[in-house]
Amino acid sequence: MATVAERVGLDPERLWGVGVVTLLVALVGGSLAFPRVVYDGFIWHYFWGPVQADANSAVCAARSGGVTQYLDSASACAAAAEPVAYPGYTLVSEVGYMVTLIIALTGIVFLLRRLDIGEDPRFFFALVPFMFFGGAFRVVEDANDAPGVADALITYPVNTLVISPVIYVTVFAITLVAVVGSVVAEREGIVDNYMKPLLGAGTAVLATTLGYLLWAGITGAQGATFYPQVLLVILAGATVVATATWWLVERFAPEVNEGTGRIGFVVIWGHAIDGVANVVGLDWMTALGAGNNLIPKHPVNKAVVDLTASTLPESVLAITGDAWPFLLVKLVAATAVVWVFDEQIFEDSPRYAILLLIAVLAVGLGPGTRDMLRATFGV
Repeated sequence: MATVAERVGLDPERLWGVGVVTLLVALVGGSLAFPRVVYDGFIWHYFWGPVQADANSAVCAARSGGVTQYLDSASACAAAAEPVAYPGYTLVSEVGYMVTLIIALTGIVFLLRRLDIGEDPRFFFALVPFMFFGGAFRVVEDANDAPGVADALITYPVNTLVISPVIYVTVFAITLVAVVGSVVAEREGIVDNYMKPLLGAGTAVLATTLGYLLWAGITGAQGATFYPQVLLVILAGATVVATATWWLVERFAPEVNEGTGRIGFVVIWGHAIDGVANVVGLDWMTALGAGNNLIPKHPVNKAVVDLTASTLPESVLAITGDAWPFLLVKLVAATAVVWVFDEQIFEDSPRYAILLLIAVLAVGLGPGTRDMLRATFGV
């Protein structure tokens, strides 16, 4: 049976390109032809508006007549006419970002194929520092967007580059430059293996970002503080629960990790960091002497917290908190994903399998790093 690409007379790369261009033309054309419906009511409402509200430290942003207003009270936001955008994610935006991620991953596969890289599992590990960097870089903006901060490192509109989801594009661009530069260095004979400069570049940008945050925390710049006990508890807790999960898998269901090997453990550990960071940040900051508890920003986190709070009695919640089920959800989901990547997938398409696992780790470790460092530096 002929493939879609064969039936339309295009190779997969060109078909992907045509699809992306068609989608962009539809969005741009629709925004020009029907700005109030397509741009204001959809693109701005669910995607760009939340970024603008977050970048301007507003409770919400409202758009009327093509003009955006930033509102600083919940009552003003409730009284404003739609569309009104709040900082953070919505179910619509998260679905949109998932579709965008799938499209982007397909394009990246084509790029890696052109470069003839990405089949070696070491490529996965070389990119891990960039995932930590993405979360840490986002915290730089968190430390700069508090109202009244006079010594902000970055301000609007530049700070939109480090606000979700735009930060994913920013980090991807930095990573892409590092990947291409490392490959060129290898092929020019400057280095013997592109993995080394790639790992070094990721470590360098991560160390620079962490160095800035540590300086801000120690000196109190941008209103930051430093709670090392939070960092230690989250990293230790994530390592313990990930190791326990890994032991249970190896002991009772070794087939789950036959395909991924050590990559599987890193994926579970990365999502454990996200889960433990949420539990500590939402429920245990006060107990650790690290300021007030944080507020969930993602719909899934909030839904889990709300469900737990409405289900368990107050006497139990006073002891356990209401965020711990999110950690269980993360561990179960990460383990299930690892199970999907069996040996057959790696044999048939190792490049695509490794790239998908990079994406799976990134969507856990990136937000998890941000939550962990937000709590650590009190921002």
